[in-house]
Amino acid sequence: MKIWQTSCTRLREHPAAAAAGLAAVTLALAAASLLLGAAELSPAEVLAALAGRDPNSVAARVVLYARLPRVCGSLLAGAALAAAGVIIQTVLANPLAAPHIIGVNAGAGLAVTLCCALAPAAALQPLAAFAGAMAGVVLVLVFAEATGASRMTLVLAGVAISNLFTALIDAVTTVFPDALLGYADFRMGGLAGVTMARLGPAAVLIGASLALAVSLAGLLEILSLGPETAQSLGVAVRPVRLLFLALAAALAGAAVSVCGLVGFVGLLVPHAVRAVFGGESRRLLVCSALGGAAFLTLCDLIARAAAAPFELPVGTVLSVVGGPFFLWLLVRQRGGRTHDRTA
Repeated sequence: MKIWQTSCTRLREHPAAAAAGLAAVTLALAAASLLLGAAELSPAEVLAALAGRDPNSVAARVVLYARLPRVCGSLLAGAALAAAGVIIQTVLANPLAAPHIIGVNAGAGLAVTLCCALAPAAALQPLAAFAGAMAGVVLVLVFAEATGASRMTLVLAGVAISNLFTALIDAVTTVFPDALLGYADFRMGGLAGVTMARLGPAAVLIGASLALAVSLAGLLEILSLGPETAQSLGVAVRPVRLLFLALAAALAGAAVSVCGLVGFVGLLVPHAVRAVFGGESRRLLVCSALGGAAFLTLCDLIARAAAAPFELPVGTVLSVVGGPFFLWLLVRQRGGRTHDRTA
């Protein structure tokens, strides 16, 4: 326990080194994801494929059209979901909050279900997912703004609208049973159908939203002190809160348009990063984005390699890996609080 606390203290004292270490781990996992799979490739083959030396070779096709888009997708989606989780947990002052709390998952799921029922084209599903995620969040924010935009109102509005959208999903799949197959794939989450062209719009939105969130991390830090303190420091709490939730919605909506409704990333990664690196907002955002990218890339690698040549749903792997780890975090957090009280 003392070794763990000492290590965490050192990481918090050297945030640049901590971020560099996380970035190195993320790059190593990305490289491993390019090398490993049903067909294992050598580093020389991967480098040759990336350099475009023999674009018609089997290795080049595997790397350029299968693995590279998946790696880029997992890095982008993982970073976006983890950063969205940090923002939502801070704004709502709720360590158990995640993107689904503000209607992202339910809105994206309803839009994809409608797309599968009315215009069953795979190319339209990412666009539908993003549009639905944003529509769900907009409804939550509009309702919360009209009734005061308090943290509890936002949570209750998110729960109510998510339940409404879930009921509509059930209604659509009852009327259009064929839509259930497409929605089931989206609900389980995965990166099998990702292409570089599909990643382009999501990458732009995720990059811009992350940059803006990091640049406004000072406001997020003040907001974490509580609404009364933030108000006394001259921060307009309501519009700032809505701005950050809109950024979280953009990040999570772009992510689910790439990888489907994967769970645990936006909930688990901020917890783990906060426990190790501390809660300062800018450091937490950057390290959580790196940690989320690494975590989702690792889970996608396990999904591809664990039962090769078959592939597991990445959402299943996330639940198996993330569930016990999250329980361990809860037990550890509870133990820390108990220890503090008895001391």
